[in-house]
Amino acid sequence: MTSLSIARWYLIQTKPRQESRAEDNLRRQDFECYRPVKPNAAGNGKADEALFPGYLFIRLDRKLDNWYPIRSTRGVARVVAFGSEPTPVRDELIEQLRQRLAAPSQKPQFEPGEKVQLHGGSFNELEAIFVSADGEKRSVILLNLLQREQKVRVPTRYLCSTAAHPGLALACRAD
Repeated sequence: MTSLSIARWYLIQTKPRQESRAEDNLRRQDFECYRPVKPNAAGNGKADEALFPGYLFIRLDRKLDNWYPIRSTRGVARVVAFGSEPTPVRDELIEQLRQRLAAPSQKPQFEPGEKVQLHGGSFNELEAIFVSADGEKRSVILLNLLQREQKVRVPTRYLCSTAAHPGLALACRAD
């Protein structure tokens, strides 16, 4: 009775800043690889940024594939293992990464330098300057406090734009 072989995903640690080199060399050896990257949202011509710097995923069948060439592949440091056994990564995790990275990125609600008004929280109805998003639900704003400009992090839902519709900001209220 023969056991069925199943290809699984494994994690490869690359040499510093050699993720692309390791991926290219592994693909030349006909290994299936996946290196998740965050698209460069700035659009300034810079390369996409690795989601996990120093690592990439490789799909292998432990019984059929020859693992020995992987260790000597240029750019590869090692196969990540616990003890002496390479540890498989769940297929669902790889699929979730692919789906999340393939989803269109949301356009920022505010542009850096845009005037905003706060509605809610400790600084209700104060005007500020939007600096940047700080995650999905928070923003960094520049607020004039005691004659000094201070960077403050606030929930994005407290912000309303005053530039496009100055009168509309009064109608905008936090939940």
